[in-house]
Amino acid sequence: MNRKLRFGAFIAPFHPVDENPTLAIERDLELVQWLDQLGYEEAWIGEHHSAGYEIIASPEVFIAAAAERTKHIRLGTGVSSLPYHHPFMLADRINQLDHMTRGRTIFGVGPGALVSDAFAMGIEASRQRDMMDEALGVILRLLRGETVSHESDWFKLRDARLQMTPFTRPHIEMAVASQVSPTGARAAGRHGVGLLSLGATSTGGFNALASNWAIAEDMARENGKEMDRAAWRLVGPMHIAPTKDEAVADVRFGLEKWLYYFREIANLPVAPVEAGRDPVEAMLETGLAVIGTPDEAADKIQALIDQSGGFGAFLFMAHNWAPWAQTKRSYELFARYVAPRFQDLNVNREASMQWVGGHKGEFTGAAMMAVGARIAQHAQEKGAENIAPEIRAMMGLETPKAAE
Repeated sequence: MNRKLRFGAFIAPFHPVDENPTLAIERDLELVQWLDQLGYEEAWIGEHHSAGYEIIASPEVFIAAAAERTKHIRLGTGVSSLPYHHPFMLADRINQLDHMTRGRTIFGVGPGALVSDAFAMGIEASRQRDMMDEALGVILRLLRGETVSHESDWFKLRDARLQMTPFTRPHIEMAVASQVSPTGARAAGRHGVGLLSLGATSTGGFNALASNWAIAEDMARENGKEMDRAAWRLVGPMHIAPTKDEAVADVRFGLEKWLYYFREIANLPVAPVEAGRDPVEAMLETGLAVIGTPDEAADKIQALIDQSGGFGAFLFMAHNWAPWAQTKRSYELFARYVAPRFQDLNVNREASMQWVGGHKGEFTGAAMMAVGARIAQHAQEKGAENIAPEIRAMMGLETPKAAE
């Protein structure tokens, strides 16, 4: 069998400012529980500090709560912004979370997506990627159990060592966020960790999939590391329903608010849809999202496989485009009718059905002969008159004449 493709959600999250933020975070927790029940393998939680929509400030705190409510799903920081944290403190918290979740945590890292977050902390946007690279090298050494001394212009370590041995050996699984630029791919290859391709369904992100993977592999070879396609995650938005018309109707609930956030507020070119256009039609034209049926979702997954050459997991970009009930249904439809196609879940069932169907006549005849033999035996022992009329007719026996 082929390697089992994994599925999950990347929860930034996105919550419009007209709703109760406390209840919004609670619904994010409910979504992770729902994913766990449906058999999704991963949920990733973002870190943001400004702009009003992406309201989870600490993925570690969220993951600790979600781990108590779930049984199987793995939980990733999606992502921890390394320039915003002292590397020793972040490594220590992540190491603790690795223990508390019994190895269900994945450590996703990046430079920080919202420039407004960095501005609030006095960090120059031009420095964020260099700061991420420097912090990542130090954190990996700490998570491997090394004693680290390091002096930078923004942090210092003096004989620093994590006091707990990692739960996951040799260290917690890690992934570096990447979009169109090669920054994330280079860092993933340099350190031999996973790659998390955000915006994989955008035009630029889709076209850069193969080249970014090649960059990561080249960097890995130069640094004596290896890249594993199973540790490569792709992220993109979807909403599916039993029919395309239903899916389109569902997303009119919240799609325009999501587009407004990216068009007017955030510094991320995720949704290139100008104001005044029909949001659903414009989104479908971009090819960024699937708004349709399970078959269309499967087609998009296959296109990503073909374009990339293969990856380990696809993550829904959680977006709250539809009402909660329809959002839950979308994830359920995908789990029921799309995921099995890429996980070989029904290969043996289909083979078994075809084999039995191909021998239907033979098996039916054998069953009828066995039944007939038992009926004949009963008739011989008890008399034909004791056999029900329906069975007598099947055996071709005469019906006894009624007593005169």
